[in-house]
Amino acid sequence: MAGLDLFIEMAPRGRRGRAVEEALRAAIVEGRLAAGSRLPATRSLAEELGLSRGTVSQAYAQLVAEGWLTTAGRAGTRVAAQPSPELRAVRAVGGAVPAPLHDLGPGRPDVSVFPRQAWLVALRHVLREAPAAALGYGDPRGRIELRAALSGYLGRVRGVRIDPGHLVVCSGYTQALGLLAEVFAQVGVREAGMENPALADHLTVVGRRLGVVDAEVDAEGMSVAALEGSGAGAAVCTPAHQFPLGVSMSAARRARLLGWAQERGGWIVEDDYDGEFRYDKRPVGALQGRHPGRVVYVGSVSKSLGPGVRLGWIACPPGLLEPLTEVKRLADRTTGPLDQLAFASMLASGAYDRHLRTVRRAYRQRRDVLAARVAQCLPRARLTGIAAGLHAIVELPVAGPSEADAVAALRAASVRVHPLGSYLRGPVPAGYAPRLVVGYATPPAHAYGLALDALLGTLRAL
Repeated sequence: MAGLDLFIEMAPRGRRGRAVEEALRAAIVEGRLAAGSRLPATRSLAEELGLSRGTVSQAYAQLVAEGWLTTAGRAGTRVAAQPSPELRAVRAVGGAVPAPLHDLGPGRPDVSVFPRQAWLVALRHVLREAPAAALGYGDPRGRIELRAALSGYLGRVRGVRIDPGHLVVCSGYTQALGLLAEVFAQVGVREAGMENPALADHLTVVGRRLGVVDAEVDAEGMSVAALEGSGAGAAVCTPAHQFPLGVSMSAARRARLLGWAQERGGWIVEDDYDGEFRYDKRPVGALQGRHPGRVVYVGSVSKSLGPGVRLGWIACPPGLLEPLTEVKRLADRTTGPLDQLAFASMLASGAYDRHLRTVRRAYRQRRDVLAARVAQCLPRARLTGIAAGLHAIVELPVAGPSEADAVAALRAASVRVHPLGSYLRGPVPAGYAPRLVVGYATPPAHAYGLALDALLGTLRAL
């Protein structure tokens, strides 16, 4: 206990004993010292503050008497386990909204199946074998071990053509998109085409640096005509499995998009957010493999391992590598090297492939259950976008409940889904059928059936 550190702010004037007492009380009220937190020994804190031990002991004693602190012999002095009414009032402000009982929101995997044992084995290997230099800042592009492993993996699994030297490791897709928006602005791009519908957060990230051109999505994918008729110098798209509609970009549309990039001198950002999860057809190869000089390929482990592992990667064309590396260096120097090395170890050992086969099989079974249950319980509804990924679209009858009514009823039943309209920009087209974006990967396996019961029972009642 004598070695514990504690930062407290003391008033510059007045009695020093009272200053210690008031500073500790304020730290507890503000939540900087949580209930149960252990405080330093009086001798240690006195030396740190340049005060006598008696002064600090007196402050501790006063706070114990008031109920802020407790003492228990050799267990030392701790913040009282039962917060005062004043502290409870402070912590009640801005309290979090309770999580829904049945979370069917899209875009997230079942984190309960994270490969803990494989990750632990990889971390142990890294901590035993990694050089001391791995704990330094290192190359802003990331550890060469991971970039080399990713180069082989992406080529083998997604058809990406990339040299390890042109890979930049980042902290997930959102950071990658922000870095690229900054780089595009530096090289003279003023506008970027973005799919409509699309995730609002991604629009916000790009919109901080560039103007946004709406590119409607139809059955063939992102509209290239919208790009051709604008001043866009970049396009952000999800060609393998559009989010949220779930369509795959057609071969003709891919060729036209690549032609636009070549003629305009533009850049394509390929968001391959769930490329490993395809069920009914052979996987569609990455667009980047067709034109590595104009397509920036971006991926991450957020869907495969979980968003808690902040690892992503950018396969960068030569023309953008230098500014991208510098922007990454200024952003955060480097992404966590130990996580990078652990993931590299999983790639090299085959543990990552084994994990993907396991979860791919499980998610396909969940999708099949969802499709069968929708057909049984909601015969007038239609399920689309189910060939790949971790979510599906439940299209309700035009004459049925509105999206707002359906979402409100589901919220009352403690079911979380997203209305498709929340991803659309501009007016809703005529004859628009209400649609719900349902994620079938998020709940743990034991809760999935109950979540579907709540979802479909509520919709059927409507």
